[in-house]
Amino acid sequence: MAVWCEGRIVEQSVVDVSDRGFTLGDGLFETLSVSNGEPCFLDRHLKRLRAGCDFLGIPLLLSDAVLLDAIFQLLHSKALLEAVVRITLTRGPAPRGILPPLNPKPTLIISAEPRSVLGPAEAIVATVTRRNEHSPLSRIKSINYLDNILARREAANKGANEALLMNSAGALAEASTANLFACINGLLCTPPIDNGALPGIMRNLIIEHFRVSERSIGVADLIGADYAFLSNSLGLRVLRSVDGHLLADCSPVLERIACDVGFR
Repeated sequence: MAVWCEGRIVEQSVVDVSDRGFTLGDGLFETLSVSNGEPCFLDRHLKRLRAGCDFLGIPLLLSDAVLLDAIFQLLHSKALLEAVVRITLTRGPAPRGILPPLNPKPTLIISAEPRSVLGPAEAIVATVTRRNEHSPLSRIKSINYLDNILARREAANKGANEALLMNSAGALAEASTANLFACINGLLCTPPIDNGALPGIMRNLIIEHFRVSERSIGVADLIGADYAFLSNSLGLRVLRSVDGHLLADCSPVLERIACDVGFR
């Protein structure tokens, strides 16, 4: 893995033990795909990152041009053409306590590694935890992913490779690392943001390019759907089964969607 930290490429980054990202999960991240050496939809990722910074009050002083240059430095250092880049920003080191410091010194780390292709998702509906649609954190890319980790661990324990999270009302919100789409009675649907769905980059692109109904989706709706798939910034993934119920293979549909939204 290649890492950019404090303006230079390092073999291994060292985080201060008092960093609030380490001690409190006080930070944000963005994960983006790189295709043929070019970051995909970087402007959208940085716009969402800056919106999250504004909400949390974490300053991001580097310009988009500097961040882009850092990403290219990383990619070139390891000759990566097909890669995954992660931008992690924390509030930085601070004394003990919950209240953030008045003048934070954020920690920014960018990493890159080769991109792999995931196969179809075989999911379970998580029972150990739920998505809190009432929390404003459901709308930003917080580095605190413990609910997702619990759900994904439950899936692994049940022989599945993905977990779907319901919200407090029992409606499906999203997968552990992706948004959910289902074609129900011929209409493409996805859970709305107020149901706890993260406003994903790929999710927004699909909504912009296709007729999509943002509506609540129950487990029974999903099991009875024409087909379903998951989306995130690394691509589209067929949802092959839910709690052992098989769904139709929609690979040709996903190829067309990826082409139309400009995902390479």
